[in-house]
Amino acid sequence: MARVVVWHVPVTVTGRTTSLRLFRLRNGRRCAVGFSSAGALAELLGPEQAAVELGEPALRALTAPLGVDELVLNPRLVAAPVVPPAVAAPAAAAPGGPSADGAARPGAAHPTPRSGAQLQRR
Repeated sequence: MARVVVWHVPVTVTGRTTSLRLFRLRNGRRCAVGFSSAGALAELLGPEQAAVELGEPALRALTAPLGVDELVLNPRLVAAPVVPPAVAAPAAAAPGGPSADGAARPGAAHPTPRSGAQLQRR
C-alpha cells in the first residue's frame, strides 16, 4: 500500500466555516499550497495561520472543482523587501535628488520581487 504524505495546508476560519487558502503563481494562475511541516508553514505565513493536515489526493479533490490543478509544496513568498519609512526630507528635495548635505539619495523606485521565488500572495 502506498504511503500518503500529509501536507500542512493553510486555511481561513470564519465562524464555523473552514476554507482552503488559495494563492497565485507568478504567471497569475491559482494554486493550492502545502507545507512539509507546521514549522515551515508558520515561518512563511506566521504562527497565527490556521492549517489542516491533508494528503495530496484529498487536496487535489478539494481544488479540482475550483479549476485549480497546480499544487506547490513548501513555497517561498514573492514580496518586495521591507523598506523602513523614509525620514522626512526637506520640502525642496525631490526623491532621488541630493539631500540637504549634498549627498545623493536613492530614488523612491518600487522594490522588485526576489528572484527565484515561486509564489505570489494576494
